[in-house]
Amino acid sequence: MSYVLNDAASFADDSADGFVAAHRNLVRRVRGGVARAGATAPGQVAVVIGGGSGHYPAFAGLVGPGIAHGAAMGNVFASPSAQQVVSVARAAASDAGVLLAYGNYAGDALNFDQAQDQLRAEGIPCQTVRVTDDICSAPPAEQEKRRGIAGDLVVFRAAGWAAEQGFDLESVTALAARANERTRSIGVAFSGCTLPGTAEPLFTVPPGMMAVGMGIHGEPGIETVSMATASGLAGLLTDRLLAERPETADGAGRIGVIVNGLGSVKSEELFLLYGAIVPLMEKAGLTIVDPEVGEYATSFEMAGLSLTVVWLDDELEQAWRSPAYTPAYRKGAVDISATAPAVAPDETASEVAAMAASSEEAAAAGAQVLKAIDAIKNVIDREADELGRLDAIAGDGDHGIGMQRGARAAAQAAAAASAAGAGAGTVLVLAGDAWADKAGGTSGALWGLALRTMGQQIGDDDAPAPATVAQAVTAAREAVQRTGKAEIGDKTLVDALVPFAERLTALTSEGRGLAQAWTEAAQTATAAAAGTADLLPRLGRARPHMEKSLGTPDPGAVSFALAVTAVGAVLDAYDLKEN
Repeated sequence: MSYVLNDAASFADDSADGFVAAHRNLVRRVRGGVARAGATAPGQVAVVIGGGSGHYPAFAGLVGPGIAHGAAMGNVFASPSAQQVVSVARAAASDAGVLLAYGNYAGDALNFDQAQDQLRAEGIPCQTVRVTDDICSAPPAEQEKRRGIAGDLVVFRAAGWAAEQGFDLESVTALAARANERTRSIGVAFSGCTLPGTAEPLFTVPPGMMAVGMGIHGEPGIETVSMATASGLAGLLTDRLLAERPETADGAGRIGVIVNGLGSVKSEELFLLYGAIVPLMEKAGLTIVDPEVGEYATSFEMAGLSLTVVWLDDELEQAWRSPAYTPAYRKGAVDISATAPAVAPDETASEVAAMAASSEEAAAAGAQVLKAIDAIKNVIDREADELGRLDAIAGDGDHGIGMQRGARAAAQAAAAASAAGAGAGTVLVLAGDAWADKAGGTSGALWGLALRTMGQQIGDDDAPAPATVAQAVTAAREAVQRTGKAEIGDKTLVDALVPFAERLTALTSEGRGLAQAWTEAAQTATAAAAGTADLLPRLGRARPHMEKSLGTPDPGAVSFALAVTAVGAVLDAYDLKEN
């Protein structure tokens, strides 16, 4: 549990502010995360890493000479938004471009890919490397689906060293990708972790047992076995990693090793484990180079640990042994005195978009949209704990907090837009942008996209007719499926969104009023969301634990159904223009 807390929804931001206050000589706060205190040297590629909060020293703790130039910091266990990634990348970028490096999770991939597209559109060269070291998250034939855990450090070190050597963007990217391809990790947990503000852990492990293959977001292990001695545990971890030796590492006899504590397993225990690993590696004909034993990718107070092995070549060994100086990782000697101070971006400038001139009727429609978004915020506030509980059964338990942050930000942005006289379209667009920015994660990106798409379709000309609203919902559904790649039956919010959109279109085509049509469509969405309990997930973090989710509805589908039901209640009180 968290012992130091103000508000769970602001935990990540509050913690980041304190982190920067403690390390002002090394990092500065920028919108969406942190960047080095000094500007990136001309001609040097900027390495921008990132992911959800709750894993310190990943990711902010690895910003500094020798590793990263900036870190985008999402909410607890949720990816940063595309806007956050873009903001950090802009702050860190030089003329040589930016490498984005992060763990391979659905939300991170979605948001970082959007950020990469935007950076390229702005003329900033950008490449990406996703870390896929966790051997338990997908079989060898599907390595591209594996998630990143403590192997992040190997890839970040390789990228940071290459950037410091003056390599161009393609060469930095290639070395980071090679480091990833030659890195493997496996973890075990003895207990789960608890999200800030919650009372129960995301998963539990029976006494005397340990979960093999858990994730750093609280995803439970793929198997539970009896607790082993240190020697037995060393054998289990080592055997499984050596069985995954990369084909490209044939003949490589030198390895880097990370024994990583996940929160509650202390240094003495980690050293004990490492001592048992050494003879096993030597027996396998391997020489360990500069081992790392400590905390590098944590999960709050989870009692667990992981073992990472990277098979080195000459260039990767140079990177692995190179100096670095960050808040949480220091090695060798680094001169930081000559670093040029960065010019801080003007983050006080207003980002409120110019409001389109509206008629009284259009402004009234904008006010009604505000009431609808307020209703979503209220129902999510009420149900956030339950949504988190549903998400924790086979996922990482952050859905409730993420939805809460997004809905609150959307409501605040909608209120400002409506107060300025904006029409329905502008209110929706600005609410969507705020939702995506503050929520992060997959759901944040998709909800933000949906609201923005609806706003662009509806526009600000008077009040939207029921058919116009139905067309906007259909456009949002198409955008969500196109971006998130989910289909009916994948056990995602799409399982509720598609029948909702189809039912709304059918009813408005029959001439039903918007309030009646929306309410009936919301009932269809609610039934569809309940029906996801019978499905097995085919996408996202729940996929490796699909059997655990059987019998439990998808939290994304449930939150969507709750939201549209709340909007239906608001629409019942208003007369929108009906054709």
